[in-house]
Amino acid sequence: MNTKKIAVLGTGAMGSRLVQNLLAAGYPVTIYNRTADKVQPLLDRGAIYAVTPREAADRADIIISMVRDNDASRQVWLDPESGAILGLGKEAIAIESSTLTVEWSIELAAAIERHGSAFLDAPVVGSRPQAEAGKLIYLVGGNAEVLTTAEPVLLAAGGAIVHHLGSIGSGMAMKLAVNALFGVQVAALAEILGLLDKQGISSDRAMASLGELPVISPAAKVAGSLMVTNNHAPLFPIDLVEKDFRYVLQTAQAADASMPLSTAIHNIFQAAIDLGFGNNNITGVVRLYIPTI
Repeated sequence: MNTKKIAVLGTGAMGSRLVQNLLAAGYPVTIYNRTADKVQPLLDRGAIYAVTPREAADRADIIISMVRDNDASRQVWLDPESGAILGLGKEAIAIESSTLTVEWSIELAAAIERHGSAFLDAPVVGSRPQAEAGKLIYLVGGNAEVLTTAEPVLLAAGGAIVHHLGSIGSGMAMKLAVNALFGVQVAALAEILGLLDKQGISSDRAMASLGELPVISPAAKVAGSLMVTNNHAPLFPIDLVEKDFRYVLQTAQAADASMPLSTAIHNIFQAAIDLGFGNNNITGVVRLYIPTI
């Protein structure tokens, strides 16, 4: 058994898979989830449940958060009564793996470092299939020596590659950039398939042709195949895509960076939510252009 004790805050679609991987690697894992009734399968595998993030952190050397947004991150880390920061030891490493704004990541890091503990922002590229296959890519900001200590845990949690981008916030900046680039491609492909459909070229025929051309990325090709088969099971739900574009734009505004294309794409995903497609996978944006898909 690995000797470092791990806590995972948030055991949703991604967090639960990190826990499963860590348990399989022999780490003792304490978990916290806002809805306690959903954690029983992890307890059956050997995880220990903590009633609060503070209790989870108090039992761990390395604490990983995987939650929905800035507000959830603030609550699990900094709640004045139950926040994980209150349970952090001086040798503990706090790792934020959620997709958040750069500004909040830096603010959170400052609070944790004032407490005397170390911090890394380490969001992941990949979804549930990649987590299950151990093929996540970690994008990390923070101290290199701290990362050296934490890296074996990140790899055991489902990582295949760990990229150190630089100082605190740089991992989060890169993750937002990756998600924006992916979202732009998927939205553009959906729009193009809609145009071709109106020209009498079916989506499956269009993708058979586009898929052989150098203009399409591997990620967009996979997204297109899901559009063609009407498979919008939520690996990356549109409501989270919209959230990430919103965070991209907030980060850009803080940095005085112009992002007119991301602004337009954000509006497209917001329109999809307004039509009730928020729980669809990102590929469900095609339904704006081909309603029968």
